[in-house]
Amino acid sequence: MATEDAYQELFPLDRLAEDSPELVQVGGRSIALFHHEGTVYAVDNRCPHMGFPLSKGTVDDGLLTCHWHHARFELACGDTLDPWADDVQTFPVEIRDGTIYLDPDPEPDVSPATHWRNRLADAMRENIDLVAAKAVINLDDLGEGFATPLETAVDFGITYRAMGWGRGLTTLAAMANLYDDAAHDEKLRAMYVGVTEVADDSAGEPPRFDQYELRNGDLSKARLKSWFRDTCEVRDSDGAERCLRTAAAHLPPEDVVEILLAAATDHLYTNAGHTLDFVNKAVETLDHVGWAKAEDVLASTVEQFTDASRSEELSQWRQPIDVADLCFDAHDALPDLVAAGEGREWKRPEDFVETLLSDDPHVVIEALEDAIRQGATAEQLSRTVALAATRRVAHFATSNEFSDWNTVHHTFSYANAAHALAARTDAVEAYRPCFDGAMSVYLDRFLNTPAAPLPEPEGSARDPEAIREDLLATFDEQGRVNEAGALASEHFDAGGDVSALKRTLAEGLLREDAGFHELQNVEAAFRQTAFAAGDAERRLPLIATARYLSAHFPTRREREQTFTIARRLFRGEAIHDESA
Repeated sequence: MATEDAYQELFPLDRLAEDSPELVQVGGRSIALFHHEGTVYAVDNRCPHMGFPLSKGTVDDGLLTCHWHHARFELACGDTLDPWADDVQTFPVEIRDGTIYLDPDPEPDVSPATHWRNRLADAMRENIDLVAAKAVINLDDLGEGFATPLETAVDFGITYRAMGWGRGLTTLAAMANLYDDAAHDEKLRAMYVGVTEVADDSAGEPPRFDQYELRNGDLSKARLKSWFRDTCEVRDSDGAERCLRTAAAHLPPEDVVEILLAAATDHLYTNAGHTLDFVNKAVETLDHVGWAKAEDVLASTVEQFTDASRSEELSQWRQPIDVADLCFDAHDALPDLVAAGEGREWKRPEDFVETLLSDDPHVVIEALEDAIRQGATAEQLSRTVALAATRRVAHFATSNEFSDWNTVHHTFSYANAAHALAARTDAVEAYRPCFDGAMSVYLDRFLNTPAAPLPEPEGSARDPEAIREDLLATFDEQGRVNEAGALASEHFDAGGDVSALKRTLAEGLLREDAGFHELQNVEAAFRQTAFAAGDAERRLPLIATARYLSAHFPTRREREQTFTIARRLFRGEAIHDESA
């Protein structure tokens, strides 16, 4: 509570006409005073919504209305009737001997960190992008720029979407993974994008009603694995959730990953690869927020299993060659193949990726089976399939229909997820998506006909920074797909820093109204770059994602407009002033 000494003398009360504002500058702040219904009120002159001067507003019946967007504020405490506007700061006023005194620095009801955490939750409930952007920016300034937005959005997304884990939470996980590769402003944009995508994906949806874990905490991994797979097979979401919650509560993470991976690959390339990718992102989210949330986070993925489309039911996986049967036969042979490779060390042949790009699916399956007999691990093999899938994106021919970009992207994101999950478990099921992913690569072959040529490595005397600027410029104009790939390659030729190129690609991504697939694509490309064995493998995913982004940009950049407004407000700039 303010002491009498904290108050500053302003001016005589009779100078302040009824309902007419008076502006004062106190402690570096512009404060508007109103004499209304016999009482003097003081409020921050900047409307908390977008900074319009509240002294230009009107007061009626105890409410102050801003004339720019008509936000309404209760005069005494500053509470808004419009959640998108935020509450306005008020200041205690006293009248002493006919003179107005004001406390310019009142103790807040809650700390700034608590206020902005609450506002972030408000933004998600109401799906208000500007409030979310303000919260993310202010929380970053308060040292909570990563953990608080991430944890708030995870809790919201797994609670308020009946269908559970979807594109919003997957985007959030991708943005969390992208965070360390981005420059500071792009870190904020990444969290803003993740939070708002979760809010948008949950908007208008009924909440989730959780099941409970089974009371028998002594159930074995084998039994829970069997039950979970069986309940997913018959599309029993309630039973599957109870089994999965029990596993998450009582088994170590690697065993839970094994159960998830087995169920996700009992059928082929489920949900066009999204099931495996979403499950992987859920597990990666737990890397950030802690395994203590595993029950709730993983339970939200159940619909991805029980409501999934199954590619063996699609004609392209059955005709003219039944590649589905080839995959199932390989799955059945895995125990013997793995046993044959025990104690052996596999080194990837130089032409192995080319073999996986063959137009004969039998050759592809046989190459994978032989690699396992030679001791190839699931992690090694899934990494190689991811390389082949990356090639499909990098070589995508722009003569195809635009929507076909998503076809090669889905294979790429599936292969990236398979590789990530294979690093978490030594279960035999980790080999399954190698076959499924390789068959999807095979089915995508016509999208590389003719294959767009990759730039040949050659020297460049240009400044890498200038190359990065040129690369960003390709996103400003449609149709510069091949030029974008060439510039990404030239950046390597000029000896440019890979981290700087990633930051540029992140900047190009996050200033746009990037869709779900573009956000996925960049994050997966960055991840695959980290596992590159040599210069050629390091170039490939960044060339591929540069081409992919260029094909989808520019956009209207509405998201960037909102973020820029929030940032200018944080800096105290006059948004309403067109000359600003």
